[in-house]
Amino acid sequence: MVAADLRGLPEGRGQRLRGAYQTPRPDQGPPRKSRKKLQVIICVLLVELCERFTFFGIVCNMILFCTVKLGYDNYLAATVNLSFIGASTLTPVLVGWFAETCLGRTKVLYLCAFLHFFGTAMLPVVAFPFEDFYIDTHHMTHQLEPREQQILFYIGLLAAALGIGGIRAILCPMGAYSLQGYNQHQLLGFFNWFYWLVNLNSTVVFLGIAYIQQSVAKNLAFLIPFTSVLLALIAIHMMRNKLTYKPKKGGSLLTTLGVFANSLRMCCLHYRHLSGDVTSWLDRAKENNGGRYSETHVENVKVLAKLFPLYGLQLLYRACITQIPSGYYIQTMNSKLHLNDLLLPIGAMNVISILPLLLLAPLFECVASCYLSTGKTPLAPAKLITLGHICAALSVLLAGLSELQRKSYPLVEQTLSGKVLQVSSMPCFQLAPQYVLLGLAEALVTPACSLISFQLTPSHLRGISLHFLTLSYGGGCLLGAFIVQLVYFISGGNFYPNILHDGNLERFFFLLATLMALNAVVFWSVSHRYMDLSVQGKALTVSPLAEKLLHYKASLRFYDTVDHASIESIL
Repeated sequence: MVAADLRGLPEGRGQRLRGAYQTPRPDQGPPRKSRKKLQVIICVLLVELCERFTFFGIVCNMILFCTVKLGYDNYLAATVNLSFIGASTLTPVLVGWFAETCLGRTKVLYLCAFLHFFGTAMLPVVAFPFEDFYIDTHHMTHQLEPREQQILFYIGLLAAALGIGGIRAILCPMGAYSLQGYNQHQLLGFFNWFYWLVNLNSTVVFLGIAYIQQSVAKNLAFLIPFTSVLLALIAIHMMRNKLTYKPKKGGSLLTTLGVFANSLRMCCLHYRHLSGDVTSWLDRAKENNGGRYSETHVENVKVLAKLFPLYGLQLLYRACITQIPSGYYIQTMNSKLHLNDLLLPIGAMNVISILPLLLLAPLFECVASCYLSTGKTPLAPAKLITLGHICAALSVLLAGLSELQRKSYPLVEQTLSGKVLQVSSMPCFQLAPQYVLLGLAEALVTPACSLISFQLTPSHLRGISLHFLTLSYGGGCLLGAFIVQLVYFISGGNFYPNILHDGNLERFFFLLATLMALNAVVFWSVSHRYMDLSVQGKALTVSPLAEKLLHYKASLRFYDTVDHASIESIL
């Protein structure tokens, strides 16, 4: 009777009365929500751990493998490494868009989990000595030809990059975090602790993977594909039990890029076919100005366009940061790695660059709390970014000076991956200050950039804002690879030599330090745009009737048959 009566009620009243008549179940309510939230947190942390383990397992000694095993020159090994890092950074945006618009999140996740396993299983087969596990009954070793080895190597890298992108996009999207209502101090604290956890994870992974790959039981590197299988199982569990969060929809990457393309096209056609002035060149894309996009879409893009100088100036900074796995790595590889009788893993030096991130996040939180308790305003995020850019420039400058000092030491023999190399007798720990400065730069810049991207955009545009920030990070890695190639060919190999004692790698560092200093000056000159974060960006919303009137106005204006002010007065 009650159920029949409830079905006849309106939807809103029926739902309220059903809640009153139904007896609450024991498995529903706050305890179940708390258990589910805890399960989500544990699963996300495990996904981050497994994904970082596989990613750094590939990146950690790629340059060593490319130079020693594949016989690549230093510049080519650095290019391959930076390209893989850049591709792995860009694919979450591209695969996330593909999942939302084409194939669906579940199918894309399963496909990316398979690609991730395929890539991480392929790389150990190619990278480690076949005599360890491919000896038949006649004690004949099965070896691949160098060309086949390189083909399989690049296929494995491509598959792993696509798999990493899909897993990051679907299981750990930054846009899915519910941060609405947080003030500036709370947001900065969130980003500081978020990157603190990521880098704590990276520290453990770097130490473990670097030592396994370089010093002991190389077959243990098959832990990487095993970890990939574990990652896939966790991903399937999260998807089947609905433990994944979808970012809030609002705007589209293709729509945003389309507005820019249409604005440029309309600007080119403006003087030949159209008339009238606009306040912004992006207004050319509006329908009432002859463009293809609505008022709402264009105004949303104008909000995002205010952040484009921030994104653009992160490109060179990110190219500078990528010197840790490329230029700094090559420096360390050609320095003395022995500490008494222990051969230190090259990747262990990366931990030195992570230490500032681990130490400064709690310190920043304490300083900000002290400032707020005394009524003072903490340092603005734009100023933190400027200081970070200066630290990055000083780090690369110090790397050039360290290279001059390193070449002044006599050469000694050092065995890496079974090959005897002539390296400088300067201890690798003398390179530590440049690692520390670059880590300090990362601690200052990355949380502040994320904070500005969140604070200056409306809630429904924050996902697209973070996509552009991610694109700038990936583009910076690819820019670093391009700079290495360009400098190598312009200098004839002198600025990025294969044998460091026969070239001038320090000039490459001095050039990069000069560019980074100019980048810091340019950012300082535009940083006033990002000082006041108290007023968030507001996007325009237009009613359907107004949209139709604007469309009608555009049609009349195109044939120049109506007074422009008449319809504007109506709107």
